[in-house]
Amino acid sequence: MRGLDLAIIVLFLVGMPLIGMWIGGRQKSSTDYFVSEKRISWWVVCLSVVSAETSTLTVLSVPVIAYMATPAQGGMTYLTLALGYIVGRIIVSFVLLPRYIAGDLVTAYAFLGKRYGNGMRATASVTFLFTRLLADGIRLFATAIPIKLVLAQYGIDANYWTIILALGIAMVFYSFFGGVRAVVWVDAIQMLWYVLGGAVVIWWLSGQLQDGWFSKAVDVNKFQIFDFTSSPLTGAYPFIAAFFGGALLSMASHGADQLIVQRLMSTKDVKSAQKALIASGFVVFLQFAFFLFIGVMLWAFYNGVDPVKDLKLGNKDELFGYFIVNSLPSGLSGFVIAGILAAALSSSLGALASSTVTDVYERIRKTPMTDDERLRHGRLWTLAWAGLLIVCAGLFASSNKTTADPIVVQALGIAGYTYGALLGAFLLGLVFKRVTQADAIIAFVSTVLVVGFVILGVKFAGSTPTIYFGKATADLKSLTGWWNTPLGVAVTLLVGGLLSLRHHLGSHSRGVPVRDELDVKAES
Repeated sequence: MRGLDLAIIVLFLVGMPLIGMWIGGRQKSSTDYFVSEKRISWWVVCLSVVSAETSTLTVLSVPVIAYMATPAQGGMTYLTLALGYIVGRIIVSFVLLPRYIAGDLVTAYAFLGKRYGNGMRATASVTFLFTRLLADGIRLFATAIPIKLVLAQYGIDANYWTIILALGIAMVFYSFFGGVRAVVWVDAIQMLWYVLGGAVVIWWLSGQLQDGWFSKAVDVNKFQIFDFTSSPLTGAYPFIAAFFGGALLSMASHGADQLIVQRLMSTKDVKSAQKALIASGFVVFLQFAFFLFIGVMLWAFYNGVDPVKDLKLGNKDELFGYFIVNSLPSGLSGFVIAGILAAALSSSLGALASSTVTDVYERIRKTPMTDDERLRHGRLWTLAWAGLLIVCAGLFASSNKTTADPIVVQALGIAGYTYGALLGAFLLGLVFKRVTQADAIIAFVSTVLVVGFVILGVKFAGSTPTIYFGKATADLKSLTGWWNTPLGVAVTLLVGGLLSLRHHLGSHSRGVPVRDELDVKAES
């Protein structure tokens, strides 16, 4: 690394927040701050959705999945998830999005408030806040990895906590001043940047690899997409689990997670939101394939050596950053690193703030809030969540050497505890008209407990389940995480559906709406 690379990186880190503040302008109302008065084009929102869900985790960790994959696993089987993602988004586009947009809501959980009551709304919102804090803590830590490697080239041994603090401060600037409009536009610009950076890597590697590398990769199944032989219960990406689980996971992340829903609500109407969401599924599939291919090329470049043992890296997720810093020529290296950092600034702070203010704080406050108060509290909570994310990311950085999973898998694993319950609560209210708020909350809590028990305490010896609270071993394997969301949805529907049988259909005294007002608006 030379001065040119460092100059590119510094220019980017300073420039992108300033661009975001300029694009965001001055917010005149809380609606403008949280959903941008619904004026953003669908294609910009599409790119923002892709950037928000994949970001640094995709750029750094997805290539590692293909690099480390054994012949039995297959290098491209991660794409099975992406196929499920497309199906899940299509369902959300026609089932949930019309109710959010037509209902003129600020958060996804406001729908639960209208369907059940404020108790269920607050329960789902608090669950989202906690889950998003953990998942985005890993995401912020992931961004610090390449920066640490860059600084090491100049003899600066910066610890992860210091780097994470600097990134958090840069991220909060445009989120605080520019609102969701700044977040969406910066996301879109940054996604184009890091994809272009990936294209630079492929171009450079193509000129360095020896003839025959592609056929060697084919021989060891690096381009295998579907896995029909691994156990559907414990395999890494078995087709049934990955496809079905990916579809339900996508329905939860894009229909019940405020991080994505907030961006979709910033479009002008239902049709625009649907186009943005469905198109994002196809873009994500291509992006996953793009970075998996980079992982295969890196496998050929390094002859498949172990990143930790042979390259002396702190963990295998540093592999791609190590390559960029040590192998790419000056100028290109700085450009690609800036692209990776681009993904870091995709902010969830606005989503966390909007959910905190409208779903939780306003519900427990004794007096109604004015719009100015709502805007002021939104900005204050943006700052508060930035501080919590920095602390969470630092803690993940301190403990990451003890885990063998790629960071992208860790992030999705966290969501697995609650996504099934969140999505299940939405579907429960649509499928069972007799369900009351009490039924929904009991089903929600029961689901989180059941899924948590399965994740932590159920292991499989072959296809035989057993109760074992400990780390998975060669003989005892955990249930593949792609079943967590389908399991959660099934438990929520089962428990809530059974509880609803106690009530008479149409009993308004029990808080059961015969026909929800949002159904009527969505249909019209």
